[in-house]
Amino acid sequence: MSINSKAAPVRFRNVTKVYGTDVVAVDNIDMEIEAGKLVTLLGPSGCGKTTTLRMIAGLEMATKGSIHIGDRDVTLLPATDRDVSMVFQSYALFPHMTVMENVSYGLGFSGFDKSETRDRAAQGLDLVGLKEYEDRLPSELSGGQQQRVAVARALVLEPQVLLFDEPLSNLDAKLRRQVREEIREIQQNLGLTVVYVTHDQEEALAVSDEIVVMRNAGIAQIGSPRDLYDAPADRFVADFIGEANIIPCQITSIDGDMALIDVDGFPHTLPARGMTVGSASLAVRPTRLMLNAQTGMNMRVRKATYVGSRMEYTLKAGFGEVFAVSENVDAPLQVDAQITVGLDKNGPVLLPEDHG
Repeated sequence: MSINSKAAPVRFRNVTKVYGTDVVAVDNIDMEIEAGKLVTLLGPSGCGKTTTLRMIAGLEMATKGSIHIGDRDVTLLPATDRDVSMVFQSYALFPHMTVMENVSYGLGFSGFDKSETRDRAAQGLDLVGLKEYEDRLPSELSGGQQQRVAVARALVLEPQVLLFDEPLSNLDAKLRRQVREEIREIQQNLGLTVVYVTHDQEEALAVSDEIVVMRNAGIAQIGSPRDLYDAPADRFVADFIGEANIIPCQITSIDGDMALIDVDGFPHTLPARGMTVGSASLAVRPTRLMLNAQTGMNMRVRKATYVGSRMEYTLKAGFGEVFAVSENVDAPLQVDAQITVGLDKNGPVLLPEDHG
């Protein structure tokens, strides 16, 4: 299937969606999704991510602004006239139809004869590793297999854009990991443009070329998984993408692009990120706190939890509590131990005090 030749970019220009007279679901957003990339819309419930996805699909119409898929302005087009396919959270398979009939269903409306319909459906099932299951009913499949049937059904239509709405939320943790890897592999192999909605940060980090973090109907930050993890724009993004300790600090001096900060009496140098002398916040991932360091902040171990591959610690400092992890499970820190906690050379980032 030559899906990659049809993959198209998606552009939002000043798009707003208002329900009724005053419920703003999406507020004046601009974004560009490159052809052949997997872009995730990530955010808490009610942030506007699903409404944004449904506007791409044509299931919701924009109140203001324009939406382009490829060279076409699709703002006013109904869902049937947009070259997109959607994979729903509920799979939406027909229970009385076999796997082959489910995957063939949409092709029946696309002008293909029976022979070509069957060939394309078989090819789609092959792509998702379900070639041997074509005669089974959905009820005879596991949750992960049903999800793959839904993916195959969307793929065979060769859409310009493939949309996923929380596709893994009905699966258990182990299966989620497996199916997300399969979705990512298919997307990369076929060069598909995929827009993927989730509220699961780990899922977003694992599958995406780019992540659009949404908050309160707007966009908080757009970037690659590593950009967002290592250089969050503000407190919300730092806290939402992975876990972060937000620690108060003082910027005592600026030298070029670097800042000298004071954290609970401990000096540390890191990129200034355009900030000036004064109060700020420091975002530190739990893995970037150096336990039993030679120099650092004085803390007391309040909780120590063994979770198999690592230890998790709650530490009490002068400014409050922080969460730290360590892969040293053989010699864990004891509760009530007084320790010195340093900061990793890379990782801690400054955040403006007034964000969040």
